[in-house]
Amino acid sequence: MDKKTIRKNILGSLRNMQPEDYSGRSRDAIRYLMEDPAYRNAGTIGVTISRFPELDTRPLVEAAWKDGKRVAAPRCSPSDRGMQFRYIDSYEQLETVYMDLLEPAEDKTEPAGKEDIDLLVVPGVAYSQSGYRIGFGGGYYDRYLTDFGGDTVSLAFEKQLAGEVPAESHDIPVDMIFTERRVIDCRGGADVGDRV
Repeated sequence: MDKKTIRKNILGSLRNMQPEDYSGRSRDAIRYLMEDPAYRNAGTIGVTISRFPELDTRPLVEAAWKDGKRVAAPRCSPSDRGMQFRYIDSYEQLETVYMDLLEPAEDKTEPAGKEDIDLLVVPGVAYSQSGYRIGFGGGYYDRYLTDFGGDTVSLAFEKQLAGEVPAESHDIPVDMIFTERRVIDCRGGADVGDRV
């Protein structure tokens, strides 16, 4: 199957998720991430402020603030498909932009350099066990990851694991995937196991 078909099928399946399942499964995946050294050792976390049907990242953002971590969210530039992370310490610093995305307002936030981000939560629609992903089609993260040196993880629902996904030579896999049921270490393809 091609990327477009996989993306369409998985997004359709995610949109059918019941609100209570969506919230509970999001929190379970985030709890597994928060137990991992990648989160515990990170001083700064880069994370998108998600919107349904993406896994809800707000509980992670709020926990990171509570844990004294710095949080940086991306601001995208559609004209050149670039992306810059900016520090946020309140949802009041966000604004609604194109496609109803929430991004840091430039006049209320400061930029975070790539070297400042210890842990980057990479969004996606579909994932392989080896960490390759199909994103939302903009290529923003593919470009950002080319010279990113920190840890990379994804938060996903089990139904987003698609077996193998088409990967191209420029694609960069994430280090780990955290779902509501398990942790997958993509660096060696190891499944840390069910946690249900």
